[in-house]
Amino acid sequence: MRKNKTTALKTNTESEVAIRQENPFTRKKFLDMLSNVFFFTLIIGVCFAILYPILTLLPMVFTDLRELGSPDAIWIPSKFGVNSLEFTFRSIMGGDATIMLKSILYAFAICFIQVFMSAMAGYSLARTEFKGRNLVFFLVIFVFLVPRQSFLITQYLHFKHFDILGLFKLFLGHDIDLINKPITLYLLALFGFSVNQSLFIFIFRQFFKGLPVEIEEASLIDGAGFYKTYFKIMLPNAMPAILTVAVLAFVWAYGDTYYTNYFHTDGPYFGVIIDKTFKDGNNWYINNQARLWFDTATTNDLAFEALKQASIITFLTPLLICYFFVQRKIVENLDRVGIVG
Repeated sequence: MRKNKTTALKTNTESEVAIRQENPFTRKKFLDMLSNVFFFTLIIGVCFAILYPILTLLPMVFTDLRELGSPDAIWIPSKFGVNSLEFTFRSIMGGDATIMLKSILYAFAICFIQVFMSAMAGYSLARTEFKGRNLVFFLVIFVFLVPRQSFLITQYLHFKHFDILGLFKLFLGHDIDLINKPITLYLLALFGFSVNQSLFIFIFRQFFKGLPVEIEEASLIDGAGFYKTYFKIMLPNAMPAILTVAVLAFVWAYGDTYYTNYFHTDGPYFGVIIDKTFKDGNNWYINNQARLWFDTATTNDLAFEALKQASIITFLTPLLICYFFVQRKIVENLDRVGIVG
């Protein structure tokens, strides 16, 4: 009797296992499927939230100004046009594409100065022993944490009455006014006060600190001095940090409207020109200019926004091209620019 009960229980267990194996929708599979649905729904929602501004921006930019605001054209323009881009070329660039070229060359120059100076400062803080090194590193972090507006008055007065140890007053009889001159922006980068340059010094310092000391020891044994070791050995090994800092420096210098507005207001910087053209209160002027150029009877606020967004797209084009060529290297090098103690 007991044997029969054991046999029946075993048979029932085997039957339940067989049923579970035949049924694809087990509890675990159902939870996995539910988790996947939630995950993909979340991803699609985030992607839509990111892409929505672009999806609404492109139809506005590539719609003829006469058709803006039409209820028949929301996602797909009823009549394609490049009036907005033409307005950018004629008004923002003044019919001269060298405005963008000058902005790019300026960004490259600032980028080069920042990389060169930040790498030397970072290497010195990481590899050399001198009194006050920790204090200097603290000041670098302090400059990064404190808002740059806090230094504006001091920097402005310094460049307004620029002098070096009183030498200009001694030989010229007066100081030099460097405000609204391009050299001011290069001096800021040269002395480590350009856009987020303290962050670049920090990145280089952490990278050099993570390199093996044996590299320098082997170089010194081979007879290389401090500078030769830095330029011939350490700097080539810092290419991941150099590339990362160079891209960030170029992007931030190209899009900077803070220092360029205060220290070189009349400079040919694309971002500054866009900022001045589409500032609050210029709606009527921009719309009137568009009506005259494109023979449009009326324009509305959408026209102003379309012209503004077209200018921004034109402004972002060099950055997108830059990212297209270097994004793979950036992704590969980000994990190599580590933060070490």
